[in-house]
Amino acid sequence: MIQVSLNRQCFQYDVHSLVRAFYPGEEVRVDCVGTECDGTDSLSTDGELFFLRVVFKRNREAAEGFALDVNAQENGASAVSGTDEMNRQSWIRIDLCVNAEEKLHMESFCCEEDRHETKNELKRLLYRLLSDYSGKTLPWGNLTGIRPTKIPMALLNQGWKNSAIADYMRKTYYTSNEKTALAIAIANRERYLLEKLGLNQEAAGRCAADTDPFWNGYSLYIGIPFCPSICLYCSFSSSPLALWKNQVDAYLDHLLHEMEQVAKLLPGRGPDTVYIGGGTPTTLEPEQMERLLSKIETCFDLSHTQEFTVEAGRPDSISREKLAVLKRHGITRISINPQTMNQETLDFIGRKHTVEETKEAFFLARELGFDNINMDLIVGLPGEGAPEVEHTMQVLSGMAPDSITVHSLAVKRAARLRLFREEHKELTFENSSAIMDMTAAYTQKAGLHPYYLYRQKNMAGNFENVGYAREGCEGLYNILIMEEIQTILALGAGASTKLVLPGNRIRRIENVKDIKNYMERIDEMIERKRAGLYE
Repeated sequence: MIQVSLNRQCFQYDVHSLVRAFYPGEEVRVDCVGTECDGTDSLSTDGELFFLRVVFKRNREAAEGFALDVNAQENGASAVSGTDEMNRQSWIRIDLCVNAEEKLHMESFCCEEDRHETKNELKRLLYRLLSDYSGKTLPWGNLTGIRPTKIPMALLNQGWKNSAIADYMRKTYYTSNEKTALAIAIANRERYLLEKLGLNQEAAGRCAADTDPFWNGYSLYIGIPFCPSICLYCSFSSSPLALWKNQVDAYLDHLLHEMEQVAKLLPGRGPDTVYIGGGTPTTLEPEQMERLLSKIETCFDLSHTQEFTVEAGRPDSISREKLAVLKRHGITRISINPQTMNQETLDFIGRKHTVEETKEAFFLARELGFDNINMDLIVGLPGEGAPEVEHTMQVLSGMAPDSITVHSLAVKRAARLRLFREEHKELTFENSSAIMDMTAAYTQKAGLHPYYLYRQKNMAGNFENVGYAREGCEGLYNILIMEEIQTILALGAGASTKLVLPGNRIRRIENVKDIKNYMERIDEMIERKRAGLYE
């Protein structure tokens, strides 16, 4: 275990995430040992890999007796002079101890009044210390958030050049040259696509109606929380269809009621994009899918909708009849997700389909005229290394999907791989820069280009998820939800509405995850949205 103590109630999440990024297999505990104490409270180090002590002080007098490390100055710590200026400074020191013996320390000053800069300086210090101690660097440097492209996107909107953004990211966050270039390339691509969509990010904060959640349009998400089976790594709000088969129609009754009532709360315009996700939406029978899509068309004006996605997902849930329903209702984009093209891995992780069924579902969709098909794969699945991932990429390249989304495995708390860690402790989860570079090379050779990116906690190799698409087949909804520039109105069990207000303010409205609770409390779910939208 790695123990961390802070003498302030601040930045615990950032510290925890960064330490875990360096030591993904270790348990990390972060404690606050007291307000403005000196951080010397002794915590037991028995059985620990090492112990970190983080101390904040507010001015030079408080920091008296601690010399500013020359190395810290050389690494960017600002020189400070003058009592008034010093009184506005925050002093940070981090000690790394092994068996109660100090091994490394770093310290620096930063602006006390700027919380954002204090956090950045803390993370820079912690990154350098852990990098020196472990001998490792991280591809995304000290960035721990899930949306690294928001940094270059914001700077592009301020008129920065690509070269200046790259220099800023490397110096501020220690991002690698490769990830810096990837983030900037995707930010430029997203910006171009959003302009085509007619969304003006630069209007944020200048809208007269500063509480209008629809100032920049909106998109619609509809959740179908059923799956044919639950994968070993999954932590989404999904329920096995076998347990709920007799309740699917009842769930639809409540979902359509929510849809009808919420649609009455909306302004006249329809959604820019619609995304039906889950779960696996194609667990619905053809007549159930027909009912759902017909109700969407009744409740919402889709005449200007630029993208309508249905996550077909599991090949074992796809049939000619279901695809015919989707085609008849004008669905423009679907996902058929193999995750891997190695049958042994599919069997182990609980995907109840074969590699051949994936191919059959894909070519059936092509036969029925679907010309924008995404395929998801996961890098870092148990037992898969570079040869297995390359086999998957070779098979997908031969099928020629219109987009491929490469996910780095993130094993979250709820996933069975963590719940049954003793049972699966012999498993290996391999990912590396070489594997990620190989997937990028295959997509480039197939004529697909990166267009969106996000990260998750506990991600194998501390890498990222990247969407690659051919020109005109990019998933617009994916960009909108990642960049947080447009309200996402979400319906269904476990769905999370995100209201994006002018001035970059976000307000979330959650639906309960449990299906039974959702149905019993449907009127409460509707009232939550009404209150969130107009109160």
